[in-house]
Amino acid sequence: MLFNSLHFLIFFPIVVGIYYLIPQKAKSYWLLLVSYYFYMCWNAKYVVLLLFSTIVTYVTGILLEKCDRGDKEEQRQRRQKKLCVAASFILNLSVLFVFKYLDFGIASLNQILSYVHITLNAPAVDLLLPVGISFYTFQALGYTMDVYRGEIYAERNFFRYALFVSFFPQLVAGPIERSKNLLRQLDKPAEPSFDSLRDGFFLMLWGYFLKVVLADRIAVFVDTAYGDIETYTGVYLIVATVLFAVQIYCDFSGYSVIAMGAAKILGIQLMENFDAPYLSASVAEFWRRWHISLSSWFRDYLYIPLGGNRKGKIRKYINLLITFGVSGLWHGADWSYVIWGLLNGVWQVIGDLLTPFKKKAARILDIKEDSLSHKCIRIVTTFFLVDLAWVFFRANTAFEALRIIKRMFTAKNHWVWFDGSLYECGLNQKNFSLMVWGILLLFVVDICKYKNIRIRQIVAKQDYWAQCLTVIAAVLGILVFGMWGVGYDAANFIYFQF
Repeated sequence: MLFNSLHFLIFFPIVVGIYYLIPQKAKSYWLLLVSYYFYMCWNAKYVVLLLFSTIVTYVTGILLEKCDRGDKEEQRQRRQKKLCVAASFILNLSVLFVFKYLDFGIASLNQILSYVHITLNAPAVDLLLPVGISFYTFQALGYTMDVYRGEIYAERNFFRYALFVSFFPQLVAGPIERSKNLLRQLDKPAEPSFDSLRDGFFLMLWGYFLKVVLADRIAVFVDTAYGDIETYTGVYLIVATVLFAVQIYCDFSGYSVIAMGAAKILGIQLMENFDAPYLSASVAEFWRRWHISLSSWFRDYLYIPLGGNRKGKIRKYINLLITFGVSGLWHGADWSYVIWGLLNGVWQVIGDLLTPFKKKAARILDIKEDSLSHKCIRIVTTFFLVDLAWVFFRANTAFEALRIIKRMFTAKNHWVWFDGSLYECGLNQKNFSLMVWGILLLFVVDICKYKNIRIRQIVAKQDYWAQCLTVIAAVLGILVFGMWGVGYDAANFIYFQF
């Protein structure tokens, strides 16, 4: 069930209406029921995998607490707890591996063995990837680690814990919530509040704007150019690559914002997943602002346990590259995703190595590092590096990504900027202009967010008639300018494939 589908627009008001009518004790059970229905709308049989992950991590949490309460010596307790955590990780990651990485592993092994003239002939499995499996698996494993570290108590109510893993607004594509935040709220669902309803509705409207007005419109241009790189070379690919950076931001942050809004209407506060990432002045800062729930998950549960930056520079860089390599693999079962992740790690290593030289150069040249011009140069440079890595994310293979980069910088067709040819790449002049204006609006909103100016709070302070006019204008704008497709074909969100 897509957020931008008619099915959801009927489903969600019914869920909210019943949620606020039923007794407080029944709210969690109602949300659990509709969350499982929401997931089963994709593929009912794969709900077994969701339930399996839930049961394994629930039992693990209880066993971890029992290890602590026993009379055994501390070393033995620690060993038993590590075995529990290892078992939970192995069981959960094994399921994830089979459905997401088994074919990739077989193909990679066949290719490696072919270099030494060994033929394995292992058949492809070709399993359908369960939607959201990477997200709910990591959320459940994060809970296991939190209990292991003693940061939370194990949840004893199985139904409440099952709701934590399956909460429908963020089940399919995040944000990957922490147990310390979401479990506490599910324990005591909030009472209805006009402010939370209004704020949540505003968030959902902004998310729908990002998805159906911007992301789906930009996708037409990007898909056209990347779908035929023999015809659309040079400037076409440069524009498409820049636009893809905006597309994936609007698509993914659009989902996250709709999820935040839907949860807020239900009285639950989800973590913010994006914080104006393209205004970052370094790649490291970009990853503190992009997909925050996943970046912080890898930081807390992989990078820091590996040693973080506590064991010297070289070990820090190795840990960084491992973390981003694994992050790339999390996104997709292909070497192009691994290269994408490693590139983002390499940019950070190079940036850290160059920091002393940049500071020395700034002193010699009398450059004010806090000046607007200097910051703009850093922002543009960061965007270029991040966008170059996005090519590997968007291309079908790593080799295709290299061909695209080559064609971007070797083909000479600069006249495309001026002769109207850009309007023949899937979008006519009207839609192309609308896309540009939408991107400018996004840029203004992100600048406000960067400066901690919350536009929806400003709107909320206005008179009711002004708020109503704003809502009406936003709804009409989304309906009129949204890309709905033939017969209202709601477009998938990009991150559903992960």
